[in-house]
Amino acid sequence: MSSSALHGKGNVTLNFTASERPASVELDEVHLTLSSNAGDVHILRGIDLRVAHGETLSVVGPSGSGKSSMLMVIAGLERATRGRVRVAGRDLATLSEDDLALFRREHVGIVFQDFHLIPTMTALENVAIPLEFAGVEDAFERAAQGLEAVGLGHRTTHYPGQLSGGEQQRTALARALVPRPVLLLADEPTGNLDSHTGEHVIELMFELARDHGTTLMLITHDMELAARCQRSLHLVDGRIESSAAAAAVPA
Repeated sequence: MSSSALHGKGNVTLNFTASERPASVELDEVHLTLSSNAGDVHILRGIDLRVAHGETLSVVGPSGSGKSSMLMVIAGLERATRGRVRVAGRDLATLSEDDLALFRREHVGIVFQDFHLIPTMTALENVAIPLEFAGVEDAFERAAQGLEAVGLGHRTTHYPGQLSGGEQQRTALARALVPRPVLLLADEPTGNLDSHTGEHVIELMFELARDHGTTLMLITHDMELAARCQRSLHLVDGRIESSAAAAAVPA
């Protein structure tokens, strides 16, 4: 399987060159509180975090500890209740919803646990969406290369409902990788994949980080995968309990 989609022409133009980009992620005393029928739920409780440009970082911890919510805040899909969130040098609190959508398109790739594919579009069309929005002329060619890179070159015309869970996960990964984002956020990226395919897509993510300076943040329960990152955060009850070399952080 080729990874040529990560090296093709017609890249999305970003606002920062590799030498100019600031720290990819900066969180200062970030809180996230959501309302429920039972009262306020405190999801994040004062997160302080710096993630350097090009760093690979795993996020581990028990279910319900706030891992996915933290990634949602970093992506601008949830607004922090309190504190400052800066990504690629931009204070997300100063951006409107439209500006946030544009910012994500240009800077952030996201792989969700539940894929977020558009059911009425083919796999090829789903992968091409961010490239089309960015005005890339060869969007469909690059999307096809991206699907080939994740082993789905033979499934380009299939709709999400015709794909297995693992194939949908790989389609979502291709969509996130092809624009070569400044920041790649992945929530359990191998959760629906067999070991062989999972290893391959993980290699693609680390290749993106290594070759293009992409910052990689991934949530995982796989401690072998976590240990491949340069650093790991251990979240418990909405707080960072520890931050260390990945192999030193407990499950």
